[in-house]
Amino acid sequence: MRTSTARDSASPLVRAAAAQGLLSAPTPDRLREADRPDSPPPRGAKSSRTSRRYQRRALIADIAMLAVATGLVVVISPTVSPSGDVPNEPLVWSITFSALVALLFGLNGMYKPPLRPDTLDVLRAVLAQTALAATLTIVARVILTNQAYVSAETARHWLPAVVLLAAGRTALLWLESHARARGDGDRATLVVGAGIVGRRVARRLIEEPELGLRPVAFLDDDPREGDSVTAAIPVRPLSDDLEDLVSRHRISHVIVAFSTAGHDELLRVSRRCWELGLSLSVVPRLFEIEGGRVSTEHLGGLPLVELQPSDPRGWQFRVKYAIDRVVSAIALVVLAPLFAGAALAVLLSIGRPVLFRQRRVGIDGREFDMLKFRTLETSAEAGEADAEWAASQLGGRPIAGYVPMEGRITRAGRFLRRSAIDELPQLWN
Repeated sequence: MRTSTARDSASPLVRAAAAQGLLSAPTPDRLREADRPDSPPPRGAKSSRTSRRYQRRALIADIAMLAVATGLVVVISPTVSPSGDVPNEPLVWSITFSALVALLFGLNGMYKPPLRPDTLDVLRAVLAQTALAATLTIVARVILTNQAYVSAETARHWLPAVVLLAAGRTALLWLESHARARGDGDRATLVVGAGIVGRRVARRLIEEPELGLRPVAFLDDDPREGDSVTAAIPVRPLSDDLEDLVSRHRISHVIVAFSTAGHDELLRVSRRCWELGLSLSVVPRLFEIEGGRVSTEHLGGLPLVELQPSDPRGWQFRVKYAIDRVVSAIALVVLAPLFAGAALAVLLSIGRPVLFRQRRVGIDGREFDMLKFRTLETSAEAGEADAEWAASQLGGRPIAGYVPMEGRITRAGRFLRRSAIDELPQLWN
């Protein structure tokens, strides 16, 4: 049963904590009591320096690319009609389109530093949000003006804008990945819970520095013995002065994993992190269950997180496949200059063939060729990636005839991998 008063019954943090299993069988009275913090959280809590830096760079890059797109429209293509009697898109509508793009980017979280920089995800978002901004601009012009060639004028602005924004965002992701690899762009992270799951979270963050989260401390009263990777991370009791710990380690992010502590104690720590202005992630209970789609319903103020099973043969997937093909076709055309540059870099650094092919098994056992730009100074045989994967799974044990990847990757290949440009040929798949 849904209720429109769910927002009044429990705070967002209480609802999130309950959804992840931090609240065990709470009653409405208990919820109302837990919903009253000792002191109201500070308003306008500041984000971390790393987040502000990314937001500033992303906004500046977007504004610059949109300004260049507007300039290109004015200089290169002064008219849209064969007779030359239609002027450029009025400047006010160019500004409107640019403002809508920035607004939609912000509403969709595109100015927040991504946990895992992914070029394909960013390019899809750029294409979708700029298309929506162009559509809204066309609708507004049709309603508010009686100008002709409205669609053509807006489309003429949209095309260079999406190409330049995609290029700018790709460069920004490369800078972010490069900074994280150097340790300049990471965020100090506190892991609440030093059990099996907490240690696993910390180990993965250490092994994948490109995620930008660096575990600096555990918070747990009954920690599990650490492994070789996480043993050096200090463990503090839950009763420790959290504000002092945050200040001392310059912590800006908190991950709540499982702990033997009760839900009241975890809720107290989570609320205190929220009051200190820290971003908070929660490892959900039953995280082993994989759900393709996740939705949240409300039951008397309690959120129910529903994991909906996926049917690869259902109509939703058919629609998704159709949309994916259309978007991929457009992306292949729009990103053609980027493809050409990457292919030239591979050709000059390694030679032919430009693409790496590997046979993969897809839905219903159907085989297909997975395509990537080559980045290693060896043959492009399919077994190369298998050997690389096997070496990593065997913990570094030597494999006959296998040369470690770090000794074979080219300078161009390193750039292609860090920026995920080497993955772009998968649009063809």
